[in-house]
Amino acid sequence: MKLSILIPIYNECATVLEIIKRVQAVPFEKEIIAVDDGSTDGTRQLLPQVAKNGVIVLYHERNQGKGAAIQTGLKCATGDIIVIQDADLEYDPRDYTQLVQPIVEGRAKVVYGSRFLGPRMAMFFWHMLANKALTLMTNLLYDAILSDMETGYKAFRADIIKSMTLRSRRFDFEPEVTAKVLKHKVRIFEVPISYYGREYAEGKKIGMKDGFVAIWTLLKYRFVD
Repeated sequence: MKLSILIPIYNECATVLEIIKRVQAVPFEKEIIAVDDGSTDGTRQLLPQVAKNGVIVLYHERNQGKGAAIQTGLKCATGDIIVIQDADLEYDPRDYTQLVQPIVEGRAKVVYGSRFLGPRMAMFFWHMLANKALTLMTNLLYDAILSDMETGYKAFRADIIKSMTLRSRRFDFEPEVTAKVLKHKVRIFEVPISYYGREYAEGKKIGMKDGFVAIWTLLKYRFVD
């Protein structure tokens, strides 16, 4: 089965070439779709290098957010399985094997890579607490037993995610897509992944405000589509 690997990118000049190199190295039939979301740090000037090596590179003229970049990538994805890959080095593409195996074997339609089931470099305590709280809220609202709703490693059978109307433009993509998968009675399979959390000084972007947005998103999509 062919993978479409979507890489939303915003101001990741220090890591973008390395992460794409690591994605290219994984032994799957695949297409790599990199979406630059209005970077201003020199990232855009690096991307023509990877375009020469077969990576599909798309550009937003202004920053719109992770969700918007994923939606742009989905429009041209042709693979059987969609994998979301952040442009930093927190997630390891060598974990793709366990991430997509349940879909390849027909045992699942959606798979999440859980940072709390596998080895990890310690994340911030308050980030861990916020993740646990949002995941608990997800489980209560949508009758699930997830361990890591906010994980950046999500894999979908292409027809599942392409059938959804996704409205979130920024980091609220994570709770929205989770809510809609669960509301459509699609069970989410979790597998352990490794995680190498980075510091804010290294470019980490998600913050406290995004946590409040995630709470509102989970509540909103419990009652509307």
